[in-house]
Amino acid sequence: MNKNTKIVLALLAFGLILSCKESAESREAASDYSLAESADSTSVISSSAAVENKNSNRKFVRTADIKFKVKNVAKSTYVIEDATTKFGGFVTFTKLESNIYSVDKTKVSQDSTLVTTKYKVDNNITIRVPNTKMDTVIKTIAKQIHFLDYRIIKADDVSLQMLSNELAQKRSNSSEKRLENAIDLKGKKLNQVVKAEETLDAKKEQNDASKMQNLALQDQVNFSTLTLNIYQDESIKQEMVANEKSINAYRPNIGLQIWDSVKTGWFMLEHIIAFVVVLWPFALIGFLGFLGYKKFLKK
Repeated sequence: MNKNTKIVLALLAFGLILSCKESAESREAASDYSLAESADSTSVISSSAAVENKNSNRKFVRTADIKFKVKNVAKSTYVIEDATTKFGGFVTFTKLESNIYSVDKTKVSQDSTLVTTKYKVDNNITIRVPNTKMDTVIKTIAKQIHFLDYRIIKADDVSLQMLSNELAQKRSNSSEKRLENAIDLKGKKLNQVVKAEETLDAKKEQNDASKMQNLALQDQVNFSTLTLNIYQDESIKQEMVANEKSINAYRPNIGLQIWDSVKTGWFMLEHIIAFVVVLWPFALIGFLGFLGYKKFLKK
């Protein structure tokens, strides 16, 4: 085997290695793309983030923010709403709308025009579902995904915050009881009673605030919040509409226009004659002046 043959074989082997590497990279890229595009995206958007252990005392507020493309926004919206109700949740917000990008009008005949509208349908939905059913609802929604843009799932541990509110509530209850006893036993002067009552009211307000905060947190723990932004490919709608008649279609014929002109001229003549008749006092005065002038001129 000569030297040139060895060089050719080496180049062929190097080219084969490069082609295999590129093929592997393309398969990997295709796999990544299909992961986002796959209709079965359950494994992509589902999550076990902060799923509470039955024996755990931790409390998590779980939220999810997901944006994805669907084949038909209206149909997917109905599926999502039905799944939410099925698993004990409820819809708190939904905004289904068509965003128009362009409207083109093409005249196809004397009486008809083709209107082409390009638009995109999307919907912003906010739902709340039981915390234990969040993953189940997400897996049901995943069947509608045609392309996944992003998925954000958060779990905030509020155990210490709830405990702090409970301790504050207990302290406030104890303080309220002491104040009530002091008012009943020692509050004899009006000023002392009024100040004590004001302090008691402030303590009760603090107690109520801590209680309301805990109730709000417990509600967020019990029901997870999902914010969904769904959209579909740009759509085109074409419809044929009737053209509006031009104003020229309502113009009278030439004969009617001539007759109208004759009448208009006659009316103008009447106005002129009437105007001249109105000036008869000036004509009379001028005539009398002329007669007087001739008479005195002769003298």
